[in-house]
Order: sequence, then structure tokens, then C-alpha cells
Amino acid sequence: MFDFSTPVDRHGTWCTQWDYIADRFGSADLLPFTISDMDFPTAPVILQALTQRLEHGVLGYSRWQHEDFLGAIRHWYQERFQCGIDTSMAVYGPSVIYMVAQLIRCWSAPGEYVVTHTPAYDAFYKVILGNQRQLLSCPLHKVENQWHCDMAHLEALLARPQTKILLLCSPHNPTGKVWSPQELAHMAELCERHQVKVISDEIHMDMIWGEQRHTPWSQVAQSPWALLTSGSKTFNIPALTGAYGFISDSETRETYTNMLKSRDGLSSPAVLALVAHIAAYRQGAPWLDALRAYLQANLQYVADRLNQAFPQLNWQPPQATYLAWIDLRPLNIDDRQLQEVLIEQEKVAIMPGFTYGEEGRGFLRLNVGCARSKVETGMDKLINGLNAVIGNS
Repeated sequence: MFDFSTPVDRHGTWCTQWDYIADRFGSADLLPFTISDMDFPTAPVILQALTQRLEHGVLGYSRWQHEDFLGAIRHWYQERFQCGIDTSMAVYGPSVIYMVAQLIRCWSAPGEYVVTHTPAYDAFYKVILGNQRQLLSCPLHKVENQWHCDMAHLEALLARPQTKILLLCSPHNPTGKVWSPQELAHMAELCERHQVKVISDEIHMDMIWGEQRHTPWSQVAQSPWALLTSGSKTFNIPALTGAYGFISDSETRETYTNMLKSRDGLSSPAVLALVAHIAAYRQGAPWLDALRAYLQANLQYVADRLNQAFPQLNWQPPQATYLAWIDLRPLNIDDRQLQEVLIEQEKVAIMPGFTYGEEGRGFLRLNVGCARSKVETGMDKLINGLNAVIGNS
């Protein structure tokens, strides 16, 4: 029913991944597997809804506090996660990271601590340090292709007097870890014990594979919390802007809303983002299910090619996300030398693991949200690059 195999030329569309690849990698003629958007057109039901709204012709100021939008969110949580969500706690914002920044300012003061698991999405580092807070790193540990959190170490970080916030990524980017209900409940208990508030970024919640299941933070929360998300990753609509979330206490919701409207002057949502979310959450499930199957097959293809070429890697697809977090440490190669070969010789752009912190050294993050033919070419180039580096070492 849906075609994910026909490549779409994104050149000339002001596309960050394709048109501005030189900003990060220094060269414009690279095949990119970089930031986490997909090369696929969004779901046809979304495009139809957007077309219908545009045909109306009037694009004035809008509101999000209505049943069309909130009811679609409730429907999605019930259908996809089999849980209720209290939309009276809902808030809106232009992006998840913007909302994270607002809550960091709301719940902490300059110089105080924010804990996050590392390696971490690079925007986490920027938003914490950019707001003059200090980052406390809780490294995840890989054991037999599974990622684990040292809960004793996490508690030691949460127990510090200046620790005010746990910034959680659920599921985790870049490792693709899905937090179990038991792990989440344990973290919730620790945060309650040490009076630490929780911001849970759940933007990858719909991209979970196999037997894993996503548990929204709202299902385990104890201390004050915020759950922030968007349909932008799931349905490939980040260019429309728009995110939403839930904040547990009314005082913080009021403070957040005042910061949004009065300090930052953001009083009207992007109406096309509302249209897209409503269509996605009410009618987009068949497209998403087909997409999920395609993405899982892409990830398995990466595993098959890598392990055939380098059996010592024994790389397995992640539990979540369409981002292959590839552990190259068994090959004992130099990260920067590999990047030079990939960029200069193979003409391919793959995110180096050190982008996501010290714990990311020795890894690559490869985005498989694209046609299989592109993945095949990318794996040819990656394997060639790895062989070149190994041969020169």
C-alpha cells in the first residue's frame, strides 16, 4: 500500500541533511546518514489533510486547546500504548528541545545540576550548558548487546544537594535502549526519594521494535514531572514545527505557559502542525505500521552486512529508533581517521559517536530512515572505509 523504496530527491528543498551537509562535515558532495529525519514523504492521510486545510485559504492565528487535537492525542496513547493520558495536563511548544529548555529554567537555577544518561543526544548537552546548568553524566554500560544503567551510580548523582532535574530520553537516543517498566519505576522512586524533578523526552516513543514496549513516564511517575513528545519523528514532519507534552503540577504549567506567551511571545501554534498531528493520530496507524516493518528490515540489513564483513562486531539492531548505533570498538580503529576516509574517499556522512559525548567514542550513528537502495550504498561505503582504515593501521 505504501512505497518506501523509491528514493525522493531532497536536494534544493533547503534540507538540513542533504543541502547543508557541508556545515558539519566540510564537504557538500556526501551521501548523508546524519540527523534524525527520514527521506520518506509523510503519510498520505497527512498530506491530504494539509492540502484540504491549505485549500481553505485562510492561514490566521490558531489555538491548540480543543478536543480535535487533545482527543487525537488521547486516542493515540490508548491505541498505541494501552494507557490513558490526562490531557488537562497538556502544554504545547514549537519543539521538544525548546520545552526542555523552558523547564530547565523553571525547575533549576544557574550552576545547579541536571543528570542525564550518556552517551546523550547532542542537543541535551547544548541545552543544559547553554542555560548555565552543570551536566552530571550517568554512563550507560553495554553488556552482550544490551544497555544497562548503574542505578547505584544514578542514585549517587541524584542525591547531590545541587541536583534538581533528571533529563531522561525514553527510548534512549543514541543507544536505542528501551527502558523497562521496572527500570522506570526504580528511577521514579529514586527521584522521589531525593526530590528531583523529571523531564522525559519521549519523541522516539513510536519507533520501538520486537517484544519491547514503550512505557510513558506518566505511568510510573512520583515526583513532579514533565513528559514531552511530538509526532515529528514518527511521521517525518519536523519542518512543520510543533510539540506537546504533559506537566504534572498546575503551578509549573501556569509558569511554563507564561514563559511561552509573555517572555517569548509565542501565543499561536503552527496550524499545519495541528492538522498533521490530528490526521496522524486518527488515521496514520496503517502507514506507520508499514513504515515500521520497512525500518526494521533496514536495520536487519545493516546487521547482516556488518557481521558478514566483520564477524567480531556481532552487531544487533537497537531496541528502538531508526538510528543504528554501531559499536566499532572491537576493530580498534581511530575515530577521526575513519571519518577522514569516509568523507574524503567514500563521500559518505555518518555521525561519529563522539558527537554524543565521551562515551560515544568508538561508535557511529547511522540513520536508516531511507530507501533500501541508499542503505545498501551506504553500507558498501562504510565497509570499504573500515577496510581501508584497518589496512592502513
